[in-house]
Order: sequence, then structure tokens, then C-alpha cells
Amino acid sequence: MAFLLLNDKKGEWKMAYDVAAWEKSVAFHGHICPGLAIGFKAAQVGLNALGVARAEDEELVAIVENDACGVDAIQVLTGCTIGKGNLIYRDYGKQVYTFANRKTGEAVRVAVNPGLLDARDEEYRQLRQKVFGGTATQEERERFSVKHREAARWLLELPDDRFCQWKKIDLQLPGKARIFSSIICEECGEAAMEPRIRIKNGKKVCLACFGEEYGRGW
Repeated sequence: MAFLLLNDKKGEWKMAYDVAAWEKSVAFHGHICPGLAIGFKAAQVGLNALGVARAEDEELVAIVENDACGVDAIQVLTGCTIGKGNLIYRDYGKQVYTFANRKTGEAVRVAVNPGLLDARDEEYRQLRQKVFGGTATQEERERFSVKHREAARWLLELPDDRFCQWKKIDLQLPGKARIFSSIICEECGEAAMEPRIRIKNGKKVCLACFGEEYGRGW
């Protein structure tokens, strides 16, 4: 693997990040952005804390608390994916990631420090507001593109203790992915997994055909 080496204040060289893995993450995601760098860095911290490498199958589990850009980098680095059932999404809107090793039962929770980019660069913050608010000029959009890539690189090279807080936690590991029988929906004729079938007017139907679940607020 190719690693970027940084020269610190003491004149010593240290490993910053795996350049080849970063390039794979960018290729998978489609572009360079700070969000992707956050996920990449969080995965790197988690894997290092667990002392493991990328999972070939379901040995690792990743629990992500957002659906932002960084999740793509986490899939590339950890090998945890929706398809394998070892990427768990929780819609909390938080830059928090938990990584667990099924073989040892160890788990690490990585919480990214808030406000990293805003504290670093006021110009970047203002440009971001204009670009996402639709008020930026062409010149400002071009300037933002440059600053966007700079911010991603800065995050990748940031020392772990400035980037996040992490700790080992006790975690009840989710079960491995299961394979269920398929049931043919009696309305649309398409197959759906058995646990997702409902009864509607005496017919077995998929969730899409069933519509809104009945509830009383609890």
C-alpha cells in the first residue's frame, strides 16, 4: 500500500493515510469532498483501534449514524456493506461511527469533533453557505471548489486526537444477515421476503402494496 508520510515539528516522519485506499474511495464516491474524508478518517481510526484490516466477509460490523458522503469511504475501507448485512444505518444525523469485530467482540465508537472546518477557515464557511444557498457567483463557486478539496486533504492529515473522540464500548452485536423465503404479492405479483409480507383484505401483499401501517401513535 502507498502511504502519505508527513514530517512533524520534531522532524520525524509519520504515516498519515493510505493514499491507494483514499483513491479507491474517491473513485467509488465519484468526487473529493470533506464528507468523504470524514468517513475515511473515521474508518481508519476504527480499524486501527481494533487492530484489524478490511473485512472479506462479515467479520466486521459498521454502524453509521448518518447517510452522508463518508459512508461510502467506510464501505471501501471496512468492507462493511448493505448487501452483506454488516453495514447498519441509524438515522440519527450524527457524525458518529461504531466499528465492531465479530471474532473478538470488541467495538469502538468514533465521534467526530464538531465544527472542525468552520473553526479552521471562515472563508470556506461563508462560501459554502453561498454555494448551497444558490447565491454564489461563478468566481465564488470556483473558489469554493478549490477550498473544498483543500478541506478534504486537511481532514485526512489531521491528527486523530484533533479529529475525533473514540472509545471502546460494550456492544450487543447485530445478528448476521439471514436468507428468507420469498412470497409472491397477491396484488402486484412481485416477490418479497417473507418478513416483509402483510395481510390486506385477506391477501398476502408486499409493503408497497400494503400502504401505510396502522398505528395509534405508539
